[in-house]
Amino acid sequence: MLVLDLKSGQEVCWMLTPRDQLLASHEEFQKLAQEHTQYAQRLDSLTQKRYLTEDEKLEEVRLKKLKLRLKDQMESIERQYRQHQVA
Repeated sequence: MLVLDLKSGQEVCWMLTPRDQLLASHEEFQKLAQEHTQYAQRLDSLTQKRYLTEDEKLEEVRLKKLKLRLKDQMESIERQYRQHQVA
């Protein structure tokens, strides 16, 4: 991919990672990444608290599991994408 560097005015070649390419073009991957980010933000807000209620502790565990599931799904899509690129 050629990109114009605004400072120098020259074209620069940047290689997008498979993840970046999927984020730009794969609807399901985009949806999973967005959900993953939302869970991460909620987890961050929980971890900033000094003490968690029992419900918040359960939510924290649930969010970690959901986040991991999404990450696994995203990695699976990325693996399939890489295999398709090589073939």
